[in-house]
Amino acid sequence: MLTTPEPTPPDHAPFQAPWQAQLFGVTVALADAGVFTWPDWTRALGAEIARETPYWEAWLVTLEKLLAGLGVALPPEVAALAHRWEEAAHATPHGQPILLENAQG
Repeated sequence: MLTTPEPTPPDHAPFQAPWQAQLFGVTVALADAGVFTWPDWTRALGAEIARETPYWEAWLVTLEKLLAGLGVALPPEVAALAHRWEEAAHATPHGQPILLENAQG
């Protein structure tokens, strides 16, 4: 007999922060788009976890390394864009959405 699954308790939620869910979604979308294969992903993530990197940090580092290795998102480009987002955050009034066009420069 089928039963309704028990809800996941809050302390066992798969994501503890919104950025983790977003990172997961971006990763799935990139794999679905054929940017990388799941076997490549699992090998790279496993290697990063073997270095005892915390799980979601390992997930982020793995994605960054895969995209850099494929020439999709090179570290200098990622760093420059991250800097622009920081500028946009500082230029945005509290309570307003952070928009990249708010960056100075």
